[in-house]
Amino acid sequence: MSFENLGLHEPILRAVKAEGYETPTPIQLQAIPEVMRGRDLIGCAQTGTGKTAAFALPTLHRMTTVADGAAPPHTEPRPTHRVIRTLILSPTRELAAQIGESFATYGRYTRLKHTVIYGGVSQVPQVRALRSGVDTLIATPGRLIDLMGQRCVQLNHVEILILDEADRMLDMGFIDPLRRIVSQVPKQRQTLMFSATMPDEIRRLASEWLRDPARIEVRPTAAAADLVQQSVFHIEPKQKPLLLLDYLQNTASSRTLVFSRTKHGADKIVKHLVREGIPAAAIHGNKSQNNRQRVLQQFKSTRPPVLVATDVASRGLDIDEISHVINYDLPLDAETYVHRIGRTGRAGATGEAISFCGRDERSLLNSIERFIRRSIRVAQPREELRAALVAARQTSPPSSAKPAAGGRPKAAAQGSSVTAEGARRKFWKSKPRRHEKGSTAPTGGEKTGGKRPPRPGKSKRYFSKSKG
Repeated sequence: MSFENLGLHEPILRAVKAEGYETPTPIQLQAIPEVMRGRDLIGCAQTGTGKTAAFALPTLHRMTTVADGAAPPHTEPRPTHRVIRTLILSPTRELAAQIGESFATYGRYTRLKHTVIYGGVSQVPQVRALRSGVDTLIATPGRLIDLMGQRCVQLNHVEILILDEADRMLDMGFIDPLRRIVSQVPKQRQTLMFSATMPDEIRRLASEWLRDPARIEVRPTAAAADLVQQSVFHIEPKQKPLLLLDYLQNTASSRTLVFSRTKHGADKIVKHLVREGIPAAAIHGNKSQNNRQRVLQQFKSTRPPVLVATDVASRGLDIDEISHVINYDLPLDAETYVHRIGRTGRAGATGEAISFCGRDERSLLNSIERFIRRSIRVAQPREELRAALVAARQTSPPSSAKPAAGGRPKAAAQGSSVTAEGARRKFWKSKPRRHEKGSTAPTGGEKTGGKRPPRPGKSKRYFSKSKG
């Protein structure tokens, strides 16, 4: 079936054709007719399956169809000026920006307006866009709550509420802001909820916020991408930088995405690669929004750097032709692993997912293999690198000098200790002793009539005689 058979409005269909899309994906094929009929929907599909277009196309269709007519029967009459009719909530800034790009692409031949608001940047242009009037608002929960508190956003005319990556928003602690936002939206509305996973919390929220929803689950949650070749290197944590450098230097790739568990770790990886002559850039929550957008544009260019990211980028980033995904640190939960490797092997292309597993990460690897229901192939470093790793392990200095038998220190430690002791003796020999001629004050061990001289800024205090 083609997009023409779905009954989309002509301006939207023209935009889809201009993008070169002819056949809808499975989730689009199932979701678009249900949304066009005005039914609530909950959809579960892996990232990269076309979830954004699955709700963007029918939403634009409904808004375009009634744009010049009367309001839908379940809503109050719309005012003459533009009001927010569709609210889309997204967990991250990057995903919100990409949803905005999709609405701009598919709605280019319509008269509908949209805007995107998120934190990390000035709110002035966002407030200006809201005051000029928009039909669709795409927002992250944090910034939306801020603007609602400033009375810059009115949600009493919302007809369609869309929650994208709902499970991710719950993981990031947005449950209270979500409840506050949903309470400001009219109860008579159409609600769409899309999620990559379907935990119990999502099911409870769906029963609370959705009315008799259509349920769509395209693929099982734990199914890893079939076109992704997965492998794992068992290596000591301190040797991961050498392995990463060797792999990047000896592997042909178009775009490489490296995942680090922490922000500090991502910055350390970038510094190491740049020092070795490999262009690299980091993207994580501590980077400003302008910096993150600039890095993403560089990564999408014809000469992309190696992108090192935390899990802020493991979902929602719509970047084609990522040939390799490297898990420098294994994730703490298996579902995150599935979403990480889902960055490659998209649109029918093949990809590779490589994981570095340290000795302290074996349990994480076991849980991942149980989750995806397959064993990950164990890879071996190149012979040259293996010899270098063995040599580095043998020549690495001991972490601490342990005393030899009898409690005496080892030779190396003893030499350094003698040198330090000699320096101390030389220093103190150059100082006049307090009991010698030229000394200005007696020491505490000498007889001073039972009292010491007062310290500067202190009152005179008396002490008993020192026992020497």
